Amino acid sequence: MAEPSVSRRAVMMGAGAMAAWAASPARALLAQATEQSRALPAAVEALLGQMSVEEKAGQLTLMAAAWSGGAATALNPAGARSSFDGQLAEVRAGRLTGVFNGNGATMAKRMQSVAMRESRLRIPLLFAADVIHGFRTVFPVPMAEAASFDPDLARRTARAAGAEAAAAGIDWTFAPMVDITRDARWGRSVEGAGEDVLLGRLIAAARVKGFQGEHGLAAPDAVAACAKHFAAYGAVEAGLDYNTVDVSERTLREIYFPPFQSAFDAGAPTVMASFNEISGVPSTANPWLLTDVLRREWGFGGLVVSDYTGDEELIAHGFAVDAREATKLSFMAGVDMSMQSGFYIRHLPGLVAAGEVPVARLNEAVRRVLALKVQLGLFDDPFRRIDPRREKTQVRTARTLALAREAGARSIVMLKNDGGLLPLPRSGKRIALIGPFASGRHDLIGTWNVYGTDAEAVDLETGVRAMVKDASLVSVVEGAGLDGPVAGGIEAAVAAARAADVVVLAVGEHARMSGEAQSRSAIVVPPAQMALAEAVAATGKPMVVLLRNGRALALEGAVLGASAILVTWFLGSQDGPAIADVLFGAVGPSARLPVSFPHATGQEPYHYDHKSTGRPNPPGAPQEYKTHYREFANKALFPFGHGLTYGAIDYADLDLGDAQLTASGAMTVRATIANSGTRAAEEVVQLYVRDLAASVTRPVRELKSFRRVRLAPGERQTVSFTLRRPDLLFIGRELKPTVEPGRFRLWIAPSAEAEGVSGEFSLG
Repeated sequence: MAEPSVSRRAVMMGAGAMAAWAASPARALLAQATEQSRALPAAVEALLGQMSVEEKAGQLTLMAAAWSGGAATALNPAGARSSFDGQLAEVRAGRLTGVFNGNGATMAKRMQSVAMRESRLRIPLLFAADVIHGFRTVFPVPMAEAASFDPDLARRTARAAGAEAAAAGIDWTFAPMVDITRDARWGRSVEGAGEDVLLGRLIAAARVKGFQGEHGLAAPDAVAACAKHFAAYGAVEAGLDYNTVDVSERTLREIYFPPFQSAFDAGAPTVMASFNEISGVPSTANPWLLTDVLRREWGFGGLVVSDYTGDEELIAHGFAVDAREATKLSFMAGVDMSMQSGFYIRHLPGLVAAGEVPVARLNEAVRRVLALKVQLGLFDDPFRRIDPRREKTQVRTARTLALAREAGARSIVMLKNDGGLLPLPRSGKRIALIGPFASGRHDLIGTWNVYGTDAEAVDLETGVRAMVKDASLVSVVEGAGLDGPVAGGIEAAVAAARAADVVVLAVGEHARMSGEAQSRSAIVVPPAQMALAEAVAATGKPMVVLLRNGRALALEGAVLGASAILVTWFLGSQDGPAIADVLFGAVGPSARLPVSFPHATGQEPYHYDHKSTGRPNPPGAPQEYKTHYREFANKALFPFGHGLTYGAIDYADLDLGDAQLTASGAMTVRATIANSGTRAAEEVVQLYVRDLAASVTRPVRELKSFRRVRLAPGERQTVSFTLRRPDLLFIGRELKPTVEPGRFRLWIAPSAEAEGVSGEFSLG
C-alpha cells in the first residue's frame, strides 16, 4: 500500500514544532518539571531506563474504562471501546497508563492488581474521572455555584467531591473547567464560572485547592486537579460547541488565560488541551500555546493531556493528513498524554524509530506522567485510594448532603420580587405547584455527573411539602412536558391555579439542554412551557417562577412578567430542599448572576465588560446612529452581579479620600450599605472601575473586588475596598501588562449595570 502523501504545510508545521521543542532543551523543561513536581525518586527514574519505547508510549495512553461507571458511556462521545479483559491485557503489556470514568474501587483494585503483579515493570495505573460538580453527593452545577460569589463555598464542595471520589479509587479529576464564557448559546457554559475574569480566577483557584486538599496530593483523600480547556474554548463562534475560535492575542491574555494561571498558582499539576482551533491552529497541536506560553513563559512543569480524541480530531480539522501525522503534531506541540484515540501507543514508537520524534521529548513526557504518579503517592502505595469499604462508607454522608443543601440555597438568584411576594408563608396559603419540574426525580443534578443520579436526589415537591405546615394545601400539576404539551395539562394547571392563593411555576431547561454538544440557537423557555405560563398567568393569581437552567436565558412573556423569579439552576442531591429553603425564607437569597441575562437570543454574545464603541448611546432612550439594537438598549435584561435579597438595600456616602492613587501606594474607598427592610439580608457589594482613556480601549466596567455583608433589619455598615496600582493593569500595545496614569471612574454597586454610588479618581 502506498504511503499517504504529506502536505508541504504539514511538513512546515511539523518542522516548526520540532524547532520550538529544540529551542527549549529537554533538560531545561525537565528542570521546570522537577521544580514544580519534585524530582523523581531514583527507583522511579531507573524505570525510565528499563522501558521499551512501546512501554513509554503506554505511559502516555489513557483510555475510557471498558468497565465503565454510571452515566460514563452516555456522556462520552462515540469512540473505540474495548472489553475489560482486553484492557487487562493492555495493562499486562505496559501499553496503558490508566483509565477514566471506571466503575469504582472494585474495578480499580482488579486493574491495579494486574499492573502490580503481572506487568513487567510494575508501574501503578492512574484512575481518572469527570468529577465536575460532585461524585455521589452532587453539588450545584459550577455556574450555579459561581452565583454564590463565594470562593470558599466552591473550595468546600470541591473538597467534599474530591474526598468522595478518592474513596472510590480515583486519583485525578478532569476539573475545574475554567473557561470564560460569554455566549449563553454554548451549552458548556454550565461547567464554568461565567463571564467575568476576576470571579473566574477566584473560583478556579478555590476548586483546585478543594480537590487537592491541604495535606498534599499523596493524601488518600486528595485528587489531582486538571484545569481545562486550554484555551479559549468558551469563545467558540456563535456559541456552537467544538467550533472555531478567532480572537486576538490581547483577548487571550486578558480574558481567557488568567483563570488558568490562577489554577496553576493554586497548584493544579495538569491541564487539558481544548478541542477548538485558535486562529487556524487547533489547540491540540499548537506549539505557541502549549510550549511557548505554557512552558517557557509561564514555567508550567506539569502534565498536558488531550481532550477526548483531541489528537484524532486534527484530521477532521483538516490539520493532519492521517493518524501518524496527527500524533506527531500533537506530541511535538506539547501534548504529553493522549486520551482515548490510542494514537500514541500506535504511532509514537514508529515516529521515534524514524527519528521524527526525539527520544528526549518522549522521555520528558513520560517523566511528567511518572512525576504525577509519584506526587499522588502511587509508587508508595498503589492501592492507597482503592478501598471498597471506604467507597461504601465515605460517600453521601449526612455532612456532604448538608453541604449540598447549603450550597444549593446559596446558589439561587432572586431576579424579581415585586410587592414582596417572597418569601411565602409556611402556613395558611393554598399553593399550586405547577410545571414539568414541579415533581419527580428528574433533571435535578444537571449535566456532566458520572456517578450521582437523579434517583438519589430530592425533588421540589418533596422539599416544599416538608417545609409547609399543612402539606394538604399543596397541589401539584405537571401542566406541560419538558419539550411539548401533555393531554389536558393546561386545563388541569389552570384549575389548580384558580383554586390556589399563589402559584409556584417550575419551568425552564431540562438537563440535556445544557452541557457538551448542547448548544441552543434560541436560549428561551421551551414553547410548550411558555404556553403553560401564559395560561396560568391569565388566572391573575400571584405567581412565582422557578427557573431551571444551565445558562443565561432570554426571558419573555408571562415568565418575565411574574411577580417573583428565582433562578434555581440544577442544584444537585438536595435540589428540592434547597429551593424550599429560599422559597419560604428559611434561607435568604444571596446569590448573584455570574452571567448576564440578555433581552433576546440575538443579543448574544453579551457580557457586561464590553467596550463603549465610538458611538455609545447616552443615558436615556435609544437614539439614532448609536450602539444598540432596534428593539432595546445595549444593556442586559438582568446584568452580571444582579440579585435581590429579602432586605431593602441602599447604597450611599461614597468616600474616595483624596481620590488620588500613586504609583506605589494604595487608595481606600468606602460606602455605606444599609438594610431598611424588615428582614435580615446578605448583600454582595461589588467594586467596578473604568479607565476613561488609555492607549488600548478599555471596557465600560471591570469588576475589581466584592464583599459579602450581612445586615440585620435597620443595620448600616461601612464597606471598604483598597485599590492598588496592579488592580489597574491591562494588556498594552506591546502585549505586556501595563498601567497608565489617568482618570478612572469607580462604582460601588449591587450589579455591573447599577449606579450604586460612583465617583472619579486619578492614578499618578
